[in-house]
Amino acid sequence: MAKGYWIARVDVRNPERYKDYVAAAKPAFEKYGAVFLARGGRHERLEGQVRARNVVIEFPSLEAAHDCYHSPEYQIAAAIRQEVADAEMVIVEGA
Repeated sequence: MAKGYWIARVDVRNPERYKDYVAAAKPAFEKYGAVFLARGGRHERLEGQVRARNVVIEFPSLEAAHDCYHSPEYQIAAAIRQEVADAEMVIVEGA
């Protein structure tokens, strides 16, 4: 079964409140088997527009990635994130 990935590009407007998002999202990530492959860190712009924070999260399957995002647990966290950050997020099926 192919793995699923979240790819998120984020500009955080309120770093202190963003910590609340991270804490609120943790139960959903644990429940759905999330593994962080990249979480912030250095990056290099090659083409197009960039955001300050880039995140890649691996899930056991595309379904787990989808279910995590749409779970009640994560939607509580997403509401916080949407208040304090601008982001693009996609779910991608692995090879």
